[in-house]
Amino acid sequence: MSKTIQITDANFEEAVLKSDLPVLVDFWAAWCGPCKAIAPVLEEMAEELDGQVVIGKLDVDANPSISGEFGVMSIPTLLVFKNGEMVDRHVGTAPKAILTNKLMAHVSA
Repeated sequence: MSKTIQITDANFEEAVLKSDLPVLVDFWAAWCGPCKAIAPVLEEMAEELDGQVVIGKLDVDANPSISGEFGVMSIPTLLVFKNGEMVDRHVGTAPKAILTNKLMAHVSA
């Protein structure tokens, strides 16, 4: 079972902005090759970091409102939110270690 959550325009505020944990949101689309390449990495991270962070996926084609609000122009775009604020942005793919380090920098000790 997947540890990532589905994020939509409708649940974004509750799932992301009101989360007690840092949230990484993967802005993706089914037709995007790099998005497909990074998906297994994000699944692994969600499993390994369960309870410390939330990793969610937002389909830009089905949820254009949030994508536009945060100026997502290229995918995959990974945004990190903490305490209701966007604290980090990464566009494109990256090795798991880099993504994990970026995310863990926002986890309270």
